[in-house]
Amino acid sequence: MSTSTSVNFSRRGLIAAFAATATLATPVYANAAGFLRGAGDIRRIRMYSGRTGESLDTIYWIEGEYIREALAEITHFMRDWRTGQTMVIDNRTVDIMAAAHNLLDVSEPYMLLSGYRSPETNAMLRRRSRGVAKNSLHMQGQAADLRMKSRSVGQMAQAAAVCHAGGVGRYSRSNFVHMDCGDVRSWGS
Repeated sequence: MSTSTSVNFSRRGLIAAFAATATLATPVYANAAGFLRGAGDIRRIRMYSGRTGESLDTIYWIEGEYIREALAEITHFMRDWRTGQTMVIDNRTVDIMAAAHNLLDVSEPYMLLSGYRSPETNAMLRRRSRGVAKNSLHMQGQAADLRMKSRSVGQMAQAAAVCHAGGVGRYSRSNFVHMDCGDVRSWGS
């Protein structure tokens, strides 16, 4: 089953979105809290989940303001698919993902492998793999594991690292990149 989510805009917001279609967010890499500040009129995120069959293509920021309904959709989409539990996804993580996607210059959506993880899911994954952190930022709604068919792990990690706004992990053997809004750091190959 495939579902697609969208956001209903106010008349003003819809007009602004149409007016801004030629001006996609170009990141300003100052710091994690504001690297997209002043970056354009809209911010958009596109993802799909092979686990749930769901797709998300939403504008979550217009004219300097986050759209509460779009952020709620992102939170639901990035839920722990094993338990159905949600945690509010940190806006900074969404901004990093969106900025990296823009830098990759692709229309392909991200494939979301893991967003929020409940403590139970994180503990189960830790028992199966040494690469899962005990206090993972996934459990705080501050991380995402992502993949793309048209871009390599190296290309995705480089785009996220250029943002200089959080952690970037390369998992080449598993073909995904971890992005988070924690301390600026990188790991993996």
